[in-house]
Amino acid sequence: MVHNRYRQPGGEDAVFAAETEILRKHGHEVVEYLDDNRRIDGLNPLVAAANTVWSYASREKLSQVLRETKPDVVHFHNTFLQISPAAYYACWKTAQPVVQTLHNYRLLCPVATFFRDGHVCEDCLDRTPPWPAVLHGCYHNSRMQTAVVAAMLVFHRLLKTWQNQVHVYIALTEFVRRKFIEGGLPEEKIVVKPNFVYSDPGIREGKGEYVLFVGRLSPEKGIKTLLWAWQYLQKIPLKIVGDGPLMDEIRAYVKMHTLEWVELIGRCNHEEVLELMKGARFLVFPSEWYEGFPVTIAETFACGVPVIASRLGAMAEIVDDGRTGLHFEPGNSEDLAAKVKWAWTHLDQMLQMGREARAEYEAKYTAERNYKMLINIYEKAIEQHKRR
Repeated sequence: MVHNRYRQPGGEDAVFAAETEILRKHGHEVVEYLDDNRRIDGLNPLVAAANTVWSYASREKLSQVLRETKPDVVHFHNTFLQISPAAYYACWKTAQPVVQTLHNYRLLCPVATFFRDGHVCEDCLDRTPPWPAVLHGCYHNSRMQTAVVAAMLVFHRLLKTWQNQVHVYIALTEFVRRKFIEGGLPEEKIVVKPNFVYSDPGIREGKGEYVLFVGRLSPEKGIKTLLWAWQYLQKIPLKIVGDGPLMDEIRAYVKMHTLEWVELIGRCNHEEVLELMKGARFLVFPSEWYEGFPVTIAETFACGVPVIASRLGAMAEIVDDGRTGLHFEPGNSEDLAAKVKWAWTHLDQMLQMGREARAEYEAKYTAERNYKMLINIYEKAIEQHKRR
């Protein structure tokens, strides 16, 4: 299992840890190869840029691990920035099949989100080189840093790394799979396996006493749309869990507009978040970018709680409108307010949606079901490798 940690821990780290744990639980020997982007702080900027495109050091270190351990399959989660796609070639040298999970859209979009200036942007989709991203400085608001990411993409597209060095890609939803096919990845190599909840938090008791938001407080998560919606709502309590760059702005907004029914809780640990989910009548997920697979939604389903989500990308696929939750138009605060008001005043219908949400979790997002899918993917990768 290969993973490059980001500076700020996130969902990819949690999925990496959960898949590693469940494999070990079933008796598999798992060797971890890890790097960390915090290591960049001690590097010369030119060296860091070169490593992003092709890290000779990572390739050689991984080659040594592979020679010593001789794994049946190598599963990559993230190679950005320090590991780099050069690591795939280490597997080629030692003849191991390669699986890559597509946690985000990095192979198609330098900033990995298809989101710019407050809206979805596909200007770089299937474009080599991805000049729009460089022009707008999409990565870290820097044209220079974006150019480094763009150079990595161009180099490996020309080298056909994505076509030839990976045996199976894991897309988290059908929407994600279609988007990567549109972006040029081989259709026959992409399979769908969602993220999962590990372990089962158990179903809630009671009807729920408030509405809940859980997520990073940043523009793409739709937090402003959520607050604008609450200006139309009275006496419906909202708890906001999370932290991020917009925290001070949100705190000031709530105070300025006297949104007395809005409570800013801030960052919570995982157990605290699950308890808050169990106390909610429903969760609102107003994200305004495509998302990969929000584990938050699957966890909410596991608690037997329905979700009101943006009718966009993976969210529209995961939440079944009228059965496990409701959809609203992305970025439309009035539509969101109308859906929240309806949901709050139709308790019986929402309780039924909560039961359906729990059934959806049991059918699709348990650890055991995911383990079986993962093993099938590894077997597929091994078979593809033998055919070469």
